Amino acid sequence: MSIPQSGGGPIEHHSQLAAYLEDGCKPREDWRIGTEHEKFGYCKDSLKPLPYEGERSIHAVLEGLRTRHDWAPVEEGGKLIGLTKGGANISLEPGGQLELSGAPLETIHETCDEVNAHLADVKDIADEIGVGFIGLGAAPIWRHEDMPLMPKGRYKLMDGYMEKVGTSGTTMMRRTCTVQVNLDFETEADMVQKMRVALALQPIATALFANSPFFEGKPNGHKSWRGRVWRHLDDARTGMLPFVFDEGFGFEAWVQYALDVPMYFVYRDGVYHDALGQSFRDFLKGELPALPGETPTLSDWADHLTTVFPEARVKKFIEMRGADGGPWRRLCALPAFWVGLMYDQAALDAAWDLAKGWDAETREALRVAASVDGLQAKVGGISMHDLAREAVAISEAGLKARARPGSGGMIPDETHFLNALKESVESGRVPADELLERYEGDWNGDLTRIYADYSY
Repeated sequence: MSIPQSGGGPIEHHSQLAAYLEDGCKPREDWRIGTEHEKFGYCKDSLKPLPYEGERSIHAVLEGLRTRHDWAPVEEGGKLIGLTKGGANISLEPGGQLELSGAPLETIHETCDEVNAHLADVKDIADEIGVGFIGLGAAPIWRHEDMPLMPKGRYKLMDGYMEKVGTSGTTMMRRTCTVQVNLDFETEADMVQKMRVALALQPIATALFANSPFFEGKPNGHKSWRGRVWRHLDDARTGMLPFVFDEGFGFEAWVQYALDVPMYFVYRDGVYHDALGQSFRDFLKGELPALPGETPTLSDWADHLTTVFPEARVKKFIEMRGADGGPWRRLCALPAFWVGLMYDQAALDAAWDLAKGWDAETREALRVAASVDGLQAKVGGISMHDLAREAVAISEAGLKARARPGSGGMIPDETHFLNALKESVESGRVPADELLERYEGDWNGDLTRIYADYSY
């Protein structure tokens, strides 16, 4: 979840809302890659989730990272709730999931180095206090009552509201993890093409990264339970957004969509004011019940944009949001997959050619099937396995065309970061398939074995 936004002046004209998004346009030489990933922490002896406070806790991990690895603290209400350094942030998801929001970097080599260094630092602290971290799309055993709620005002407000809309909001908050990548656009037209590709092909990412076949101690019938959870969260702010594929889509269309999403809060002077279910349109008119007579700032608008949760999202960049959290290699494979598709024009055009003939019903059916069946999904005459093979090949071609070397020029490009996905395409198996095989095989139904075998 995002930290509060800052630095925006008053909104005096409606045009500022779209202009805020348009300000994200960058020339190609300034395009960057921002990778985010979440992971579950647990006590090694009890296999229980980490509380916020105590000798073995989220606070202890944050404090260790702060003092030993020179991160600056982020506090709310006197509580340490995050860290920041060099354009990167470490933050807490509602159930204590630890998230790295990486700095904007030029290459996958750099972003993978960042991920690796972060996980090594976290393990350094965690090992000393008897804590482990694991990358999965959903908590495999823990129940709702096992999960703490982190001390952030945003989460307290959301927690109660989530029980009134959809059926799985509190599950999403406490018991799911994802990996995502944030990418830039050059112009409004470039944003439109990238958003259409991002949404249409998001089910392929869901299938390739499916890594949550267990829930509350047993198989759940899905390869990506996280994907299933997001389908039942809150229809007003999730989904595949058919309007993005309409003629005339652009920044203003995104503004109109976001304005129709009910608000969660307004952040003022360190306090989250309850605006649950209220309208940003009323806020623009000075008629918000939460703050009568006040009108919003651009920081309020930026905050509101973080409360829409579709499969791909526009801010001053585009977020790809459809993948389960996972093992070390796939934290680098996810940005590689999307950079290959998005940052070379020939690859982007080829990716759109894959999907441009689908209607909204097909895109939604692929989304559902990906979470249930992974690469074995089929929708009409469309094979997810075949789609994934084509998409990975397009991504590889895009990364070759980028030709960004690593290791002082010893590695010619970024294509090797796709190796984990190429193995899945060759075998037809994704992480969830391996987990289910282990569960039925050498684990003999003992799901506690997942922690020792799959932690970082």
